[in-house]
Amino acid sequence: MDFERELLEHTEGKSVLPVPSAPGPSTPLKSSYTYHSPTPTGEGPYILGVDEAGRGPVLGPLVYGVAYCPVSYRDQLEELGFADSKTLTSEIRSGLLKTLRSDSDNLGWSVRVISPQDISSGMLRRPATNLNRQSQEATVMLIKDILDKGIRLSKVYVDALGTTSTYQAYLSSQFPDIEFTVESKADFKYKIVGAASVAAKVTRDACLEGWVFEELEYQPPDVELGSGYPSDPKTQYWLKTSLDPTFGFPKIARFSWTTVKLLLEKEGHAVQWIDEGQASLIKAFESAQGLDKDRCGLTRELGIRSIAAL
Repeated sequence: MDFERELLEHTEGKSVLPVPSAPGPSTPLKSSYTYHSPTPTGEGPYILGVDEAGRGPVLGPLVYGVAYCPVSYRDQLEELGFADSKTLTSEIRSGLLKTLRSDSDNLGWSVRVISPQDISSGMLRRPATNLNRQSQEATVMLIKDILDKGIRLSKVYVDALGTTSTYQAYLSSQFPDIEFTVESKADFKYKIVGAASVAAKVTRDACLEGWVFEELEYQPPDVELGSGYPSDPKTQYWLKTSLDPTFGFPKIARFSWTTVKLLLEKEGHAVQWIDEGQASLIKAFESAQGLDKDRCGLTRELGIRSIAAL
């Protein structure tokens, strides 16, 4: 059974269109992955837009999306209704993803889905890979993938926060043959970024709505996840009711988020690490008192003395 038929049967009776970039039914999101639409065949050069969905939420993946089309297709693109996905209803976004898939000769799109586990492990490792770095890596990966398909890119528009000039210089250094425009609210200014925004947002929403918990025998609370943002009352309630004081949260949660850390500190059981081997090792190197001051137990036992004391 192919993916779309399975998904249609899984969502029968619901107003849900197939989202090929989301995990299939009954498939947990265990690791990050990339999805690519069929490669357009329209004559280049191409423009490409980049946007994300899910940077701030405490639940679910961060999704980076790109959309691209021939420069000669720009006028048609202006008439298709793409815009900042946050300003659109879910029904309109779903319809626009269908539009994005309707002209495979001229329209292409891809997403990089970064799992909550990978976000957290990156941010908690030492040295940390912060969210900005993970975002940059996802963007560079997607652009490289498109170039590897033989698509010639002349201009790339990126929606970004913070100091956009630094990010623009970084991307230009990675791809010196491409002209970059990195701006805040680029999804509002440029239709190709709006298309990328739709691809990212619809994919993330589908991931959350169809989330399959991989934890064996885990029974999630019978309450809504909400949007996943820490300020969402539904998400706050879900977090409070899903917390196990011993095992914490399921892997849908980002453990590197302050919201999760505070709940675990407040409601979770305290953990005391006991390592007798470590304790005895520390004791062996403790300094003695009196005549043996500054000599640890190990040096006394071995009869080792400092040259200065001889």
